[in-house]
Amino acid sequence: MSVEQKNSVTLATEGSFQAVGLKWEGTFEAAFAGEIRDVHNKIHDRLNEIQFVENPDVLLGLSYHATQSGSSFTYYSVVKASQVEDVPSGMIKISVPELTYAKCEHAKGQSIEQSFNNIYDWIKAEGYKENHVGDLTHFEKYPMAQNPYDQNPEFTIMIPITK
Repeated sequence: MSVEQKNSVTLATEGSFQAVGLKWEGTFEAAFAGEIRDVHNKIHDRLNEIQFVENPDVLLGLSYHATQSGSSFTYYSVVKASQVEDVPSGMIKISVPELTYAKCEHAKGQSIEQSFNNIYDWIKAEGYKENHVGDLTHFEKYPMAQNPYDQNPEFTIMIPITK
């Protein structure tokens, strides 16, 4: 890439929320090979089964700490729900507490790796550290209308932080 990629980072507090969707566990290699895109596609197909969806235009991808071996992690492809009475078959309910995040917009055409490097560099430079409450390492917000198989996606990166 000939032009240096800059991503502005801001602080954002996100209130606690409940979400419903699909759980995936696997290796980083399997994730990069497209298995997470398959999970996003399944949520698109099953969105009408989830009740009380707060914002049907936003798909959340929540990443949780790798296993002891460090070779795999848990990922949830979910939508926020204002209340959860019935969880559709094969889906899960997850709760996320109120947290402060380093927030960064990843635009189409940018390097995903560089966007993550930029936000982690900002966290360190500003004197923050990651705050893995409940093992949540980060989450992304995707436009629901975006094709899950788009090789050049846009999304928002949210990394929980503390001073």
